[in-house]
Amino acid sequence: MIIMRHMIQRRRKKSVTNYKRRLALLKSGIPRLVIRKTNKHIIMEIAEYSPIGDKIITTANSKDLDKLGWVSHSNIPTAYLTGVLLAKKAKEKKFDSNLILDTGLYKPIKNNVIFAGAKGCMDSGLKLNSNIDFDKDRISGKHIEEAAKDKKFKETLTSYKEKKFDISNMSKLFDEVKIKINGA
Repeated sequence: MIIMRHMIQRRRKKSVTNYKRRLALLKSGIPRLVIRKTNKHIIMEIAEYSPIGDKIITTANSKDLDKLGWVSHSNIPTAYLTGVLLAKKAKEKKFDSNLILDTGLYKPIKNNVIFAGAKGCMDSGLKLNSNIDFDKDRISGKHIEEAAKDKKFKETLTSYKEKKFDISNMSKLFDEVKIKINGA
């Protein structure tokens, strides 16, 4: 018990976990859609609370999109596609339950990456206890296509160039990958 208390104090001090918010989510008894963003990837899980530790039902990582022809970044189109992939995996495991969104320490900002991932899950059939509206052009990456026309911005997109990903057709490639996920 002393070890557990020490771990909780350490995680709270480092601002790794907001225990007040986590407790509210756990008290609901509803499985959680956990979405986390790193500098390069999006990680999504469906988790159920268990006293000995959360039980992960299924998980999706934006790295998995590389196999489908998408360059994984922590941007809005990638988050949406990762959500679509998670929903497909959940359906394969016959998961059919309402979910509650667990954003962790991220502040809820309209049209951000976290909500794009949640929107991908909702559009693919998962039931989420949230109402999320999102601009379709941003989801498909048209805003990145437009920004890539600017020479200054295009120079910052070297990782796309290295992987021979055509940014000027991002919305078309987005649709192709979405079809691959749903059809594969």
